[in-house]
Amino acid sequence: MSIILTAAFSYLLGSIPFGFLLVRIFRGQDVRLTGSGNIGATNVARSSPALGLLTLVLDAFKGLAAVALTRVFYPGDNLLAALAALFAVMGHMFPLWLKFRGGKGVATALGSFGLLAPKALLLTLGVFIAVVLVFRRVSLGSMLAVALLPIFAWLLHDYSEAAQVLALMAVASVLIIARHHQNIRRLLAGTEPRFQWRRG
Repeated sequence: MSIILTAAFSYLLGSIPFGFLLVRIFRGQDVRLTGSGNIGATNVARSSPALGLLTLVLDAFKGLAAVALTRVFYPGDNLLAALAALFAVMGHMFPLWLKFRGGKGVATALGSFGLLAPKALLLTLGVFIAVVLVFRRVSLGSMLAVALLPIFAWLLHDYSEAAQVLALMAVASVLIIARHHQNIRRLLAGTEPRFQWRRG
């Protein structure tokens, strides 16, 4: 029962489409009809950097909240906490409210798994920032960051259920990278656009 409850409330938390809601409320637009069509922070920031930043924070927070609540209800159970993180990411990717067409889950994953492996998260953020600054391609930085997160967590972990937790992290990473399939094709073709902040 604890597994079902954790999965359910974590999915529902993760499925809150903050990017979609913020653009709808403050700009009266459907973010899915602009840019890449994604509801995540990167696409939101293309039309409004402020809303993009807020989307990033809120998407990360909902993942963090799912793990934090799981730890409140089931203290000391890192496996359930990792399950909460995975389902929060899945909720963001496949939100019930938007006919299961959501974002790519990067911010939600970093927010949720950051509570489980904070040192790994810091290294992951360093990789992300470095790649984006050098190549100005958020998709590349995102994929490298999530791919390295389980590896960094394995090197730096301090919890007893390491194998199971790392497996759930790896599943989340694979899902996130799979959601970037269009970006991967554009990167290989050399047509992936460089990210630029715009005023608004």
